[in-house]
Amino acid sequence: MRALLLGIVVVALFAGLSSAAEDAESVTPKVEDDLGATREGSRTDDQVVEREEEAIKLDGLNVAQMKEMREKAEKHAFQAEVTRMMKLIINSLYRNKEIFLRELISNASDALDKIRLLSLTNPDVLNSNPELTIRVKSDKENGLLHITDTGIGMTKSDLVNNLGTIAKSGTAEFLQKVAETADAPKELNDLIGQFGVGFYSAFLVADRVIVTSKNNEDEQYVWESDSGEFTVVKDPRGNTLGRGTQVTLQLKEEARDFLELDTLKKLIEKYSQFINFNIYLWTSKTETVEEPVEERKLEDTEGKEEKDEDKVEEEEDDEPKTKKVEKTTWDWELINSAKPIWTRKPAEIEDSEYEEFYKAITKDSKAPLAKTHFIAEGELTFKALLYIPTQ
Repeated sequence: MRALLLGIVVVALFAGLSSAAEDAESVTPKVEDDLGATREGSRTDDQVVEREEEAIKLDGLNVAQMKEMREKAEKHAFQAEVTRMMKLIINSLYRNKEIFLRELISNASDALDKIRLLSLTNPDVLNSNPELTIRVKSDKENGLLHITDTGIGMTKSDLVNNLGTIAKSGTAEFLQKVAETADAPKELNDLIGQFGVGFYSAFLVADRVIVTSKNNEDEQYVWESDSGEFTVVKDPRGNTLGRGTQVTLQLKEEARDFLELDTLKKLIEKYSQFINFNIYLWTSKTETVEEPVEERKLEDTEGKEEKDEDKVEEEEDDEPKTKKVEKTTWDWELINSAKPIWTRKPAEIEDSEYEEFYKAITKDSKAPLAKTHFIAEGELTFKALLYIPTQ
């Protein structure tokens, strides 16, 4: 009897082991699939890097030159406070990503203000480029967005200090304010502009940011970051900007809508209509033009009788000399063409326009307590628009 029971236990144990083995075998293909995918990913790492290099190559540089430039670049780590600040911005404002364009255009405007102020005492600073403008260009093919200004530009030292290692004077205060307004995204949205840290909002929509800058006192340099670390290197193309800064964003897949011309135009009009400098957008338009029609080639066939010359001339006169075709042309379109609010008649201006203008120039989230807009005439004629803030 004991032998019989022992035999049953052994058989049951064997059956259990067999079942477990079968289960393991049934799971194995799934594990192998995953491993296979991992191996495939390993094999394509180089291809991914190559595609990224191709996608974010700068104008005038091929993939090999970009690779060489990055190998020579100086690597830097972001200061701890800057890293913390970037994370706060990215995590807190992910629902309002569009403010990145407002902040980058605002920075461009500040750079233009600085060079214009310097030119009052030294006109020669504008010799490299007398134009004071901001230009926005979308590159759908490569997923890039360029914001270029002809402002004061940054030296190599400026790029390292202002965009990475040394926290600005307002950073600590900004972090404190963020802690106080953690549950108020709209207020946080306005704080970014007030404390001068709006540049980092670029990482809301971009996997990688490239800043090319040329200051009159230095060579042209390229700053690049994926928000983890940043590099700075002398631009192998030389001086292509003349003077100023170009911010290039390699947009995330989910942010590709910001490459659409209509989207960019609406955002510029919404946030940057009252910027003092002209903002141009690289836009396309389709127009109908007339082109000459190619002359019909008459083939001479042996054995055929010659046609009457007068008849041929009459037929040719009846044929149209031109044809209408549609062509797509590209050019810079001025977006902020609205007349400055202070030069218009007060009776023509809505209260909402006054409020939007106030918020644009002060970066205040609240409406002004009061305002007055008047024109004084006499020996000296001038127009004035005065605001009293709520705080």
